[in-house]
Amino acid sequence: MMRGMSTSTDPQLEPPGAGLPAVELWVARLMFARIRRRGNRETFVAKFKQERAAIRALVDSCPEVQRGERVLITRLRGLEDSSRNWSVWMTLDHLRITNTGLIRVIAALTQGKVPPGKASTAAVKPSATVTAEVVGDFERSCNGVLAEITEARDLKTELRFEHPWFGPLDASGWAAMAGTHMGIHRAQIQSILLGLRQ
Repeated sequence: MMRGMSTSTDPQLEPPGAGLPAVELWVARLMFARIRRRGNRETFVAKFKQERAAIRALVDSCPEVQRGERVLITRLRGLEDSSRNWSVWMTLDHLRITNTGLIRVIAALTQGKVPPGKASTAAVKPSATVTAEVVGDFERSCNGVLAEITEARDLKTELRFEHPWFGPLDASGWAAMAGTHMGIHRAQIQSILLGLRQ
């Protein structure tokens, strides 16, 4: 792993939104279908809370002066190539953005509406200049996701909104995505911290 790269020596990565390798995406779709089939509101909330607590502990274990330092990591399963040169704060910013989107989608579907626009992995990349303020923003976005999932009358909605990798999902599918997505980026933060210690 390499760390502390300047913009002039940034690695050449795939463009945002390039997706996953075909075989990996096929396996991810099978695994996520099983998560949705076997899970329910309670298990989705429990998974989200578990990953949130793990992320908080990891961030707290990192000296604040290093939280904004970008680290090039080996690509993890479920992570786009363009996302593997982030800092801890950038990862939290990405989670804040996606959590905010999840809130919007689940709220709309459970109210009998299809949200406007189209979900895009390229549109949820973080800012490279994000600061410590993102920690509070991330926590507020987590509170919003939990509130939306727990307070929804029925997550098994007739209406669906398309995920760029997993196709049309009802509100329950998007709720399942919340904790699963947090888990991918919890592993990313673990890899970033390992790189910072080298």
